[in-house]
Amino acid sequence: MTRPGPFPSGATLRPASGSPSPTLPPNMAPGRPSGPPFGSPPYGAPLPGTRPSPVASSSPVNMGPSGTPSGFMSNGPPAPAFQAGQRFAPPGSSQHQPPMGAPPAMGPPARGPPQAGAMRPFMGSPGAGASQVLPPSGMGQAAPAFGGPPQAMLGSVASPYAPQMPSQPVSMVPPMPGSMPPPRMYGMPPPMQNQMTAISPVIGQTGGTQPGASKIDPNQIPRPIPSSSVILHDTRQGNQANPPPPATSDYIVRDTGNCSPRYMRCTINQIPCTADLLTTSGMQLALLVQPLALPHPSEEPIQIVDFGEGGPVRCSRCKGYINPFMKFIDQGRRFICNLCGFTDETPRDYHCNLGPDGRRRDADERPELCRGTVEFVATKEYMVREPMPAVYFFLIDVSMNAVQTGATAAACSSINQVIGDLPEGPRTMVGIATFDSTIHFYNLKRALQQPLMLIVPDVQDVYTPLQTDVIVSVSECRQHLELLLESIPTMFENTRTSESAFGAAIKAAFLAMKSTGGKLMVFQSVLPSIGLGALAAREAEGRSNVSAGDKEAHKLLQPADKTLKDMAVEFAEYQVCVDVFITTKTYVDIASISVIPKVTGGQVYYYHPFSVVSDSVKLCNDLRWNVSRPQGFEAVMRVRCSQGIQVQEYHGNFCKRIPTDVDLPGIDCDKAIMVTLKHDDKLQDGAECAFQCALLYTTVYGERRIRVTTLSLPCTSNLSNLFRMADLDTQFVCFLKQAAREIPITPPLHVREQVTNFCINILLSYRKFCATVSSSGQLILPEALKLLPLYTLGLRIDGKIDDRSFWINYVSSVSTPSAIPLVYPRMIAVHDLDTQDGNGSIVPAPLPLSSEHVNDEGIYLLENGQDCLIYAGNSVNPDIMQQLLGVPSADQGGAEFTLQQYDNPLSKKLNEVVNEIRRQRCSFLRLRLCRKGDQSGMAFFWYLIEDKVPTGGLSYVEFLVHIHRQIQMKMSS
Repeated sequence: MTRPGPFPSGATLRPASGSPSPTLPPNMAPGRPSGPPFGSPPYGAPLPGTRPSPVASSSPVNMGPSGTPSGFMSNGPPAPAFQAGQRFAPPGSSQHQPPMGAPPAMGPPARGPPQAGAMRPFMGSPGAGASQVLPPSGMGQAAPAFGGPPQAMLGSVASPYAPQMPSQPVSMVPPMPGSMPPPRMYGMPPPMQNQMTAISPVIGQTGGTQPGASKIDPNQIPRPIPSSSVILHDTRQGNQANPPPPATSDYIVRDTGNCSPRYMRCTINQIPCTADLLTTSGMQLALLVQPLALPHPSEEPIQIVDFGEGGPVRCSRCKGYINPFMKFIDQGRRFICNLCGFTDETPRDYHCNLGPDGRRRDADERPELCRGTVEFVATKEYMVREPMPAVYFFLIDVSMNAVQTGATAAACSSINQVIGDLPEGPRTMVGIATFDSTIHFYNLKRALQQPLMLIVPDVQDVYTPLQTDVIVSVSECRQHLELLLESIPTMFENTRTSESAFGAAIKAAFLAMKSTGGKLMVFQSVLPSIGLGALAAREAEGRSNVSAGDKEAHKLLQPADKTLKDMAVEFAEYQVCVDVFITTKTYVDIASISVIPKVTGGQVYYYHPFSVVSDSVKLCNDLRWNVSRPQGFEAVMRVRCSQGIQVQEYHGNFCKRIPTDVDLPGIDCDKAIMVTLKHDDKLQDGAECAFQCALLYTTVYGERRIRVTTLSLPCTSNLSNLFRMADLDTQFVCFLKQAAREIPITPPLHVREQVTNFCINILLSYRKFCATVSSSGQLILPEALKLLPLYTLGLRIDGKIDDRSFWINYVSSVSTPSAIPLVYPRMIAVHDLDTQDGNGSIVPAPLPLSSEHVNDEGIYLLENGQDCLIYAGNSVNPDIMQQLLGVPSADQGGAEFTLQQYDNPLSKKLNEVVNEIRRQRCSFLRLRLCRKGDQSGMAFFWYLIEDKVPTGGLSYVEFLVHIHRQIQMKMSS
């Protein structure tokens, strides 16, 4: 076993992720990206099919000195372009095609309108009878009542250790589409010690503040500010880590040593030297890891490095992978691990002399030595068996309720449309089964004249037919498969069987997949009521909604028993990933069902109340994205840290058997994992602390890969630096995930207190130790975290049991860009789209989420990354309504509708906006028409989080006053 030495010239570059996917069908939403055809050059122009960065509805407000300077600094020397003459694989190795572009990701679906007079729920109906949150001890003012969201839930590389090498040819970033200005540089902030926003109370007539009734000027409160310009971000500048742009902004990354923030973000971009310093700050230290995240179309693809039979170079002590921060010494004969500090001998065939700057002379020619993210070809020592085939098994509910609501027909139609999106080749296999009170498998072998039904009547002691009969190559059975999917709705159209053997059905499907693993996609419409894993209607106990005062309601968010959990652990052991598509109008106990996707690395899709009109297209798009997005199977992930820091816990959708690793039967580009960290020793001020995520996985084409992502950040003993370098989005999303874990085991009132105290403690620490303003009448907010109170106010934790259970499962694996819109949606005016100046952006600038910005003559669109609500006032001009929606008034339009394009500029502009939002959010958002005065109108106003909640919650201004008073109390005590 030898490792290759310096590479000869003449080879082409290998971008990551195997062969391309097939061309997308024509019924995808307009404006969706599409990838290069098979056989296109692997490198050169940017990949047009890669997922776009979610364009922010907001960016931080500049109300004083900021972590982001108002004048952008020089971006330093450009990164080198890898030329075709460079080689990253030994002679004779196969070349890999670039990844196929991704259609918009289909996020969890929509819910129905909330009921009147209730608190904001997670989604779905607000909690009926929700009580007002009690104030903290000693306070006369109520703490905010957090209701939940309504149902539409809504060149050379800078060396890490040495001076720069001579410049090399630069790969120019291609122009962005549209008439937007050129990208701006997101540089290092200046070393300002006190960056903050001071909010003063309104001054009374006598010139003094009004005691006991202090108010905050609404014009001073921080709000997100949209930005239409694209940020060009270098991950390191001047041999220092460059803090990333906001997660919700539109940015292009150049990997200059650290990984892209799309793959890994830290809650604080300078690491505290001690645990005491971290505790004093009130913040948490954690990583948000999204190892398969899609890059921006203009970003360089991840490079694949093949070391041959010897495998990648690793530290012999901690097993960390070679990366740009490992320092070579002794003329390159040895290297020092940046994770554990151990000195290793450099393999002879990997040796290279050092230049006068102390760097290896070939550092800029090897991606693993100059890029923060690379992908290594795994050798046989990383395999316990041969890579498994790509198996896709579809399990369809054909009970009476599913058939009558159209859910069965919608599922069959969706599967039929996406079969062509499955990876091509003999390794792609497929199976179909249906279930009601019994289980029906289907033999799809080509030798049969038509598919043959095989019935399994025993739903307690489950068995399955031979795997070779029910799972066959998709190329062999395509004709039978299409015939079967067209026939299933007719076969069961007269069924009177209302029972559902959900647990037995997934167990039987698992037995068929046990030897291969793969993806199991289940379409479920009713509560599992018979056989293995049968459930009772717990919501019928009188708690269809959960209020803040219900001390026992949170127990309904826990699984009913351990049966499904035990099954899920077994599924994960045999590498079966389960996704559940819930198409229902009734309670189905998602708290119990969601355990299976959570443990197996899958996902829950929730369509409630299911409507054939509005949900069929969304279901098809969700399923298409599920099978066509970049993903891997049979994965194992581990995060390593430098000495002094260790992993405390992992949070996400996975199975964990040993403390250091997480097992992922399925992993895709949308899944994120939170990694909480803790100190085990004191760090040296000014040194760098490194974090490395290694993901071992199998591509859909059967290639075993190791994706290695490395991030190195400076250490500090200065508390002000922690606040200056805090990442608001990551900080809040990490706490959001922790709150989601607490909700099933903690009363809602306690969770609300934790959420509010999290915000108060951080602001208290800043005011106490860092702020220079001495007036106690001012609320002092650190510049980097000034939107923290607003995001905290936007968190809602009441609602229907299933809605809350779905929210918990969704948040568990949500990425940072997708999480922020959940707490602060985007609202735009659409009645005057033809007159608005978009500043080069298709989507106009958003409005503050306050009813003050909604008038009765306007039409408004509000979206949160999953659903779109279109609100029409009572006094809207009928001509505008007719142009936009095809009806003269909102009363004549149904709540659920499909947006049509009419032959007028306003309608065309609205369709462009909706399609652009779907592209940005990577989700086919369901549209709902909301009218003032009914439940649909209440659903719209429920999202205006700056307003006062009718059930007793605080407005944004009142919440800031409440936080200010709490800080004053703690300061005085």
